[in-house]
Amino acid sequence: MLDYRFIKDNLEAVKKNIIDRNMDPAKADADLVVKLFDERTALTTELQNLQQKRNANAAAMKQKLDPETRAKYIEEGKNIKDAVSSAESKLSELEVKLEEAGRQIPNMANPEVPVGKVDTENLEVKKVGQPRKFDFKPKSHVELGESLDLIDFERGTKVSGAKFYYLKNEAVFLEQSLIMYALNILRKHGFTTFITPDIAREEILKGIGFNPRGNESNVYAIEDEGTCLVATAEITLGGYHSGEILDKSKLPLMYCGLSHCFRREAGAAGQFSKGLYRVHQFDKVEMFVYCLPEQSDSLHEKLRLIEEEIFSGLGLPFRVVDTCTGDLGAPAYRKWDLEAWMPGRADENHPDGDYGEVTSTSNCTDYQARRLNVKYHDDDGKNKYVHMLNGTAVAVGRAMLSILENYQNEDGSVTIPEVLVPYCGFDKIGPKTDVASPVYKTIKK
Repeated sequence: MLDYRFIKDNLEAVKKNIIDRNMDPAKADADLVVKLFDERTALTTELQNLQQKRNANAAAMKQKLDPETRAKYIEEGKNIKDAVSSAESKLSELEVKLEEAGRQIPNMANPEVPVGKVDTENLEVKKVGQPRKFDFKPKSHVELGESLDLIDFERGTKVSGAKFYYLKNEAVFLEQSLIMYALNILRKHGFTTFITPDIAREEILKGIGFNPRGNESNVYAIEDEGTCLVATAEITLGGYHSGEILDKSKLPLMYCGLSHCFRREAGAAGQFSKGLYRVHQFDKVEMFVYCLPEQSDSLHEKLRLIEEEIFSGLGLPFRVVDTCTGDLGAPAYRKWDLEAWMPGRADENHPDGDYGEVTSTSNCTDYQARRLNVKYHDDDGKNKYVHMLNGTAVAVGRAMLSILENYQNEDGSVTIPEVLVPYCGFDKIGPKTDVASPVYKTIKK
């Protein structure tokens, strides 16, 4: 969250930032934050004065007093005690209201971020590789997954519900190869590797910026536990040092985490949300960084370059976009997206395919650190908030989607990217000879 004093001192800039992010000012109410902050300041001063009176009264009671004067001080002490109790109760309630209002205010955006409402207004800054020109009509990854017996969406829906799936046969090894490929690149760059829990406490989700409850929540809450299934290892890696003071000499801390990710994707629809692109469960390797404020801009660039390295190595055409204000998400100061070329996105406006997001990396400055209370001890003797960054190394489903569609062959087979062959143990996925004669039969009710 933003510092309350900063909001008060920069109120008009904060309100403009809320509008630029296409957020509802009635929900992200900066005026309310300032009002509650001023009330808290006044009540804190009142409480401190009452505490001073209580101390003075207690000191006076230690003196040798006549009965009448002592009775007067006793009565005054009772009144002060009641007033202190009332002020403390009011301050506690006010703190809750202020924190709730403060959490609704988004981070400030980098001045260089393009102003826009939706992702179509993101600014393209780089293209890497050329989309492949097919001399045959390419299939979508859904068609390839079915024809090559790699993905079973129908039974995933039958067993678990819509947007769940089974990976089969070579797809299992392809997924594991993508994970190992990404982890080895990150190990080369000095990251500490983790496999993180799939569950986190609600206060950790709130600290990262996820809403754990309600219709607008994108996460699965576990009833009566105060916990949720994680939507990304950003949550568990960000909570790893919550409530801690870090050693400045050890910064930056470069972490990466492998986790299952669970997302409700409420309201997500459209033809390009089908298949592996938008699902309720997937695996992801996530990068996370704790650093000094002066390091965060350069480290944000480093995370983006690592993402580019991963997808360049896979031989997938992609572009980099500077995410506009309306598509940033509340915690991000700046966000880069990598969008890979996907032939399966062909439509009337894009007959050969189109780009789709596969990774993103965000600099969240001290926004999450304030919520999670993560600080470092500076040379001036003061404890200050760290900056926190995150970035997707590989979201396996979307990377697999891109490989299947870009590396398909006219005979229906799919070639494996060269960098993955050592991990997969094969260089091509071919049609199964027995798919037409399955070993199962559907039982009709």
